[in-house]
Amino acid sequence: MQISSQDIAAKVQADFDFNVDKFPLSGPDGMTTPWYALFRSDTSEVVGNGSVTSRYVPHQTDDVLALVDAAGEAFEGNINCTTHFRDGHYVSIQPTDHERLKVYDDQDNVWPRILINAGYDGRAFQATMGYYRDLCRNLAELKRVEGTTVSIRHTSGLRGHMDSLIATFNTLKESWAGLSDIIMQLQNEEVQMVDFLNEIYPQPETDASKRGVTVHKDRTEAIFKRLQSERFRSNRPTMGSDYAVSAWEAFNAVQGYVQHDAQSKKGFKSDFDRILRASRDANVRKAESLVMSLVA
Repeated sequence: MQISSQDIAAKVQADFDFNVDKFPLSGPDGMTTPWYALFRSDTSEVVGNGSVTSRYVPHQTDDVLALVDAAGEAFEGNINCTTHFRDGHYVSIQPTDHERLKVYDDQDNVWPRILINAGYDGRAFQATMGYYRDLCRNLAELKRVEGTTVSIRHTSGLRGHMDSLIATFNTLKESWAGLSDIIMQLQNEEVQMVDFLNEIYPQPETDASKRGVTVHKDRTEAIFKRLQSERFRSNRPTMGSDYAVSAWEAFNAVQGYVQHDAQSKKGFKSDFDRILRASRDANVRKAESLVMSLVA
């Protein structure tokens, strides 16, 4: 379904209907300091993980809207989006009219997704071309694929740089072809799932605690259960005694486990939080390194 640019703008503005304000920090007895902190205007919650200087200019909703508008221009206005806020603005952009990539049979399909990260951490904004996998509802990134991540200068007043932003998102749009090629290569590469998991989650030492052994066993069983379920639903053949699967399946089994099945901390249980957690997880990145080494 195509969503109008006006509706997209209204959604972003409604979802991010607040400012992020900068106020000075004081010491004991009102002592002045050179430091400032960021606060949400609607809840007064502290934003970010530390203090900032007087020169720091926090971006606002209009800057995020400029990013979304630029992405819409790159995809000729045919987008939908999902928003999230946690110490920064996050937006998942879905090109609604884009062709799917059929990886295997009629069930394992993936679709392009752009993830925008506009954090209050002093770093550049990032936009990454990822994928949404129908089979397991994973929204994932392959960050080692060249050209799928672009940096955008962290600044206020992005509305005045629209031509540059549109060009950036046009470049990112073109990266879908390269990402699709890598995905198909991973589908055609075979790994032994037991060896693959042992590289990511090594077997516990002989003197490991009982809890450590149980955690390793439960995690391995959960990943295999997810893998077997996905193979069944995609009409792939039953795994043999050597547990051989495609590198594509192996990566998604680990990524899907971290995104959907691994326990999350209190307050980090929303769908978008789980997506962000998986994108930052060291074991997911290790799984990516392993599979990407097969197609380098």
